[in-house]
Amino acid sequence: MKFLEKKYFDFIKKQETTGTSFYNTDDQLKNFFIPICDYITKLINFKKKQLIVGLSGGQGSGKTTISQILKIILKDKYKLNVVCFSIDDFYKTSTERKKMAKEVHHLFLTRGVPGTHDCQLLLKTFNALKVKKFKKLLIPKFDKSKDDRCNIKKWQKVKKKPDVIIFEGWCVGARSQQASELKKPLNDLEKNEDRTLTWRKKVNNELKDSYKKIFKLLDKKIYLKVPNFRYVLKWRLLQEKKLRFKFPKKAMTNNEIKKFVMYYERITKNMTKNYKINDVVAFLDKKHRIKSIRIR
Repeated sequence: MKFLEKKYFDFIKKQETTGTSFYNTDDQLKNFFIPICDYITKLINFKKKQLIVGLSGGQGSGKTTISQILKIILKDKYKLNVVCFSIDDFYKTSTERKKMAKEVHHLFLTRGVPGTHDCQLLLKTFNALKVKKFKKLLIPKFDKSKDDRCNIKKWQKVKKKPDVIIFEGWCVGARSQQASELKKPLNDLEKNEDRTLTWRKKVNNELKDSYKKIFKLLDKKIYLKVPNFRYVLKWRLLQEKKLRFKFPKKAMTNNEIKKFVMYYERITKNMTKNYKINDVVAFLDKKHRIKSIRIR
């Protein structure tokens, strides 16, 4: 246990250098992260098969950090082979999104919503990770500072079939809405730039079809519930501050972030409203820490 604690706090300390650590107390490890890993491990032992776990939450809620913490614990405490990757890494290339923006709706130039991911590549990756006769494979990486996919040399290399796959992303597990729910705009972006509902309808149809096929592969879903939508913007601004520190010329301004979050608002609010459908819910407080968990 001491060795695990050291690895955990070493990881947290590394995160602190970028101002994104919110879990640097012993109770966060013992009361929240270990119980979630216990739950995952018991399921694997019971089902005797690989487990695919979806991890979702609003922008800036800590999905990437939490997925890495779970990976450390599952590997060091339970000796499981874990692969983590994000739906963000499967964004369509800049060229593909430009084509979509021209042919479908100009809002698809901006990455984020369903329709801007390469679902075919994502399904292919999942199938390759699930096969009995596993072969080495590469998982794509996306460079947000360049707004395009990384060179294949930088893709994640998976050499051994994983026991656990942690698939994280803001819209992982999201459900579509009824057509009537799309009519009333939620923000200025929808009101001024999607007056015909073309963008909203396309996004919703993508959730009904391509994304639903992917999310059906999930064995269990973990959801990070933020206090309310205001904190999505607040924490997304904090996230961009980190990026601005690394790439000062490529990061977005605060006003650009405010508009960017509008792309995510509809689905994020719908996921928050329906959070009870998830198998594990981690309730975040206003200081970004996990205050409680509910395991179904």
